[in-house]
Amino acid sequence: MLQVLDAYALMVYLEKEPGYEKVRDMFTAASEKDKELLMTTVNWGEVYYMILRDHDINKAEEIAGLIRILPIKIVDVDLDIAREAATFKANYKLSYADCFAAGLAKLRKAELVTGDKEFKAVEGKIKINWLHGG
Repeated sequence: MLQVLDAYALMVYLEKEPGYEKVRDMFTAASEKDKELLMTTVNWGEVYYMILRDHDINKAEEIAGLIRILPIKIVDVDLDIAREAATFKANYKLSYADCFAAGLAKLRKAELVTGDKEFKAVEGKIKINWLHGG
């Protein structure tokens, strides 16, 4: 099944937090099967700003370079994704950035990979692959 990563999932991998191995294994499987995981430009930007906020521009650019070599396809946000994200935001208690990950997952009939408990609110609307527990 097609998978969408939110910023939480990528940060778990980058910071080797609990659930890291699961994301690492997804990257390995994606590489071996020549398929990509998806992430919106909004969620990519969320990762970039968190690294920039917690470190500096050099670290943020280093991580941006690392992301480029991972089997992640960065999906530009179009009007369909923006509409879906807005619908999630209007109806559920999710951060606006998280709504883009949810919107992409819904439109692509993909599962969302996350550990962010906010997504409990939309568990019946999209398939979620929980990094830990759920």
